[in-house]
Amino acid sequence: QDALGLVGHRGTPLAHVQPLLTSTPGSFSPGPFPITGKGMTPPQKTLFPPEKISMDWRQKRRPGAGLYNLGSTCYLNVILQCLTYTPPLANYLLSRQHSRFCSQQGFCMMCIMEDHVRKVLYSSGELLTSFLVIGEFKPDIPGDAYEFLRCTLNAMHTACLSGSNDLDSSSQETSIIHEIFGGFLRSRGMKCLGEGISHSSAAPFSLLQGASSLTTALEDFVKPKEVVEYPEYLDLRPFTSDPAGEPILYSLYAVVVHTGHTCLGGHFFCYTKASNGQWYKMNDVSVDSCAIHTVLGQQAYLLFYFHEHHQPQQLSSEEEEENESSRS
Repeated sequence: QDALGLVGHRGTPLAHVQPLLTSTPGSFSPGPFPITGKGMTPPQKTLFPPEKISMDWRQKRRPGAGLYNLGSTCYLNVILQCLTYTPPLANYLLSRQHSRFCSQQGFCMMCIMEDHVRKVLYSSGELLTSFLVIGEFKPDIPGDAYEFLRCTLNAMHTACLSGSNDLDSSSQETSIIHEIFGGFLRSRGMKCLGEGISHSSAAPFSLLQGASSLTTALEDFVKPKEVVEYPEYLDLRPFTSDPAGEPILYSLYAVVVHTGHTCLGGHFFCYTKASNGQWYKMNDVSVDSCAIHTVLGQQAYLLFYFHEHHQPQQLSSEEEEENESSRS
């Protein structure tokens, strides 16, 4: 669906309200794009059929283990936890569909994530250390959660393409990772009815601008303090080309929170919705149940939503309080 300039890829999870994986500039030819009826180039080969993606958890269980912080690895921990509790990704990794046929030599992010997710979700409560994942990074240097998310997804996407040579760009975008997290940015040309002339434009995405003063530069370095409200259910229908249609609901399933004043310091923790439908605060080694109103009251850094294929049932305040008391 068209939403905020984003074509959500077949109703799969939307993270940070923008596509985490987008088509590379080199994959597009200049001038008019070859298009299908929906404006997209058809792939010559499909790596993973989208109809095989399972959006619902195949098995419900309690939350998995917490993760040790090995110095400054909180930014890795929160992303690993959020990916672990992304239902379609977890379903795929738990099935070992990748590792059974993987021929990649050396480092393979998909195989590593398979092993990590299985250890977390199948653990009996003991704490875990993600040596396989962290081994590729420097655990004593602080990092950014969003940068690690993009790095991880790109590495997993590349692993899915291993062994598949001479794929056109559209075929590369049919990997399981791109099917889940990918998206396409679409722009429409303007046509002058009087002269019959069409105009097309490419929106610039560069955010590199020099600060006009030292004060502005310092303000950009310090984390903003504005309160941003975010809903549990996000309806993107009002932002589409057909705003009068049925709701296009996305459901919140993970939130990354950053505490501290600068981007190079502070601490990351997250909230995730487990397969049992309950919310949990995951702060490195600690995993504690919480209510949805606690999740919605955070200063969020990253928000993860997935597409709801059915109308969600809203709990009354009495039902939510009852669930909270049963969890505690």
